[in-house]
Amino acid sequence: MATTPTPSSAPATPFAGALRQVDYWWTLYLRTWKGSVVNSFASPLLYVLAMGVLLGGFIEVAPSELEGATSYLDFVAPGLLASQAMTIAFGETTYPVMGMIKWQRIYFSMIASPLTVSEVLLAQFGFVAARTLLACVVFVAVMAPFGVFASVGGALGALLVQVLVGLAFATPVLAYSAALKDESGFAVVYRLGLIPLFLFSGAFFPVANLGAGLEALAKVTPLWHGVDLTRMLTLGQVDWSMAAVHVAYLVVLAALGWWLAVRQLTRRLVS
Repeated sequence: MATTPTPSSAPATPFAGALRQVDYWWTLYLRTWKGSVVNSFASPLLYVLAMGVLLGGFIEVAPSELEGATSYLDFVAPGLLASQAMTIAFGETTYPVMGMIKWQRIYFSMIASPLTVSEVLLAQFGFVAARTLLACVVFVAVMAPFGVFASVGGALGALLVQVLVGLAFATPVLAYSAALKDESGFAVVYRLGLIPLFLFSGAFFPVANLGAGLEALAKVTPLWHGVDLTRMLTLGQVDWSMAAVHVAYLVVLAALGWWLAVRQLTRRLVS
């Protein structure tokens, strides 16, 4: 039985459709990278110096109280790295998404072509992953001279984890952004989402210090999983069973967020 040939203008696979958008995202990055380059270099250095070196110089506790870290710098640096990945994901999937829907209406132009919503989002999440990786490479390069990483392999593993952390936040946040009618809802997600996660997910102090109830709550947040997994790799003290739990949690969250993002953006653009 003969099969209907795929039109030459239509992508054969979602990945082929995503690859067709590389030029757009590369051009966008070339036009905007200067606005973030200073922040990308300065923020990691200032955070590491202020929180790890200066503040850490006043903190003298046993490694058992810092989850195995021999200094506060070694403890806080992985948390800062994972928090950087989260912050980038929020930044790339809130206002830029609203702009592509409401202000520039770029999404409408994209789906007017043979591209589907899932192909458009696949390319966008690829861009978010690349942005996260690039920024975290800079962060790792800044932290490395301070002797934070136990091994080169741990540093490379931590970088890969940041891509997963970024996607675990980017997909559900984009779904949330696609459901909004205007940008006023972003204040809620930043104040009640990003900031509490940044402060209370184990980046700056062990969550055991919060008490049993709040500790349990902190451990169900995605940033805690990212921080703990990053810290394992940087310290070279990997509990593989717990690491598998962290990876599974982040992968499931990213997949669920993907499904919600496709659903919400399709409803917004097509319905």
